[in-house]
Amino acid sequence: MKTFQLLENLRDIPAVTSWYVADLAEARGKQELFTKQSSQRLKVLRGHALIESALSSNRIEGVEVDKSRIGTLMFGTPTFQDRDEEEVSGYRDALKLIHQRRDTLPISAVTVKKLHKLSRGKIWDAGKYKDKDIDIIQTYPDGRTRVRFKSVSARQTPPAMANLMQLWQRGLRERWVHPFVLAAALNLDFLCIHPFRDGNGRVSRLLFLLACYHCGLEVGRYISIERLIEHNKERYYEVLEQSSQGWHAGKHDPWPTINFLLYTLTEACKEFEKRLGQMKSPRGEKTTLIETAIKHQSGEFSISDIQRACPGVSIDLIRKVLKRLRDNDIECVGRGPTAKWRRKRRKSGTR
Repeated sequence: MKTFQLLENLRDIPAVTSWYVADLAEARGKQELFTKQSSQRLKVLRGHALIESALSSNRIEGVEVDKSRIGTLMFGTPTFQDRDEEEVSGYRDALKLIHQRRDTLPISAVTVKKLHKLSRGKIWDAGKYKDKDIDIIQTYPDGRTRVRFKSVSARQTPPAMANLMQLWQRGLRERWVHPFVLAAALNLDFLCIHPFRDGNGRVSRLLFLLACYHCGLEVGRYISIERLIEHNKERYYEVLEQSSQGWHAGKHDPWPTINFLLYTLTEACKEFEKRLGQMKSPRGEKTTLIETAIKHQSGEFSISDIQRACPGVSIDLIRKVLKRLRDNDIECVGRGPTAKWRRKRRKSGTR
């Protein structure tokens, strides 16, 4: 909530944040074209992302399972051999809930508790806020410990969470900053409140995925955001510590964490585009993708515009499709390789 309070009165955002937001807005614009590709190819990516997300998010918290059991835990109805298996399977269920309901699942205290309950399994306080004050402790290899952060007290946690949910909705409605920035701020403030005894990190990543859906970005359905965070785990903890200093007084610097999360999203978008480009397309699918890209163009466009919208499609095929559609649906404006194209206006019928 402290980060939202800063953003409400913000005049400008850092330049690097603006760059990330611009990249993500462009990726969101391409999203519809990408997701019109073969459902079978997208199904493969969804399956991989589900497995990677459940395993990576739990590994960040030190929870691991036997590799030989992964298939059963992800796609079966297993008898759990230990608590770790129960938590990995529970995280899978939480991911499925988010992917299935996407932007219709509200970001609310009720949803947060449900995600915690799913991801924590049958442990006694699953889905319940902490009942004792908790400090975030860092333990060093030599056994020394230090208090890295004092979270919101147990007594203040319910009103703090209610306030956070209200600020999220108001921030979206009043558009203090871009929704992508608000999604990252939601993650930071949730972690600083630290509403549960355990499992806060996992729920924060689930909440971030859901917030991305509410912002119109679906890349987390196909590329594991949790895996990318795990690969930069040391930096992840570093920026969280930087951004939490002075949080209670509202004098913290949220941008290290916000920029880290936005950077992670841009990397996920790049990987999504790259993977689709590498996967083999069924016959005729690339032609359909080009035709769809042309239909989405407003005003004049170039061959390079279509190339950017259709990763993995050759320039020769684009030219072939343009030639076939020429005269009937589109027309060429100018000559040479830099010539522009535009869709023809449909003439209204006469009586």
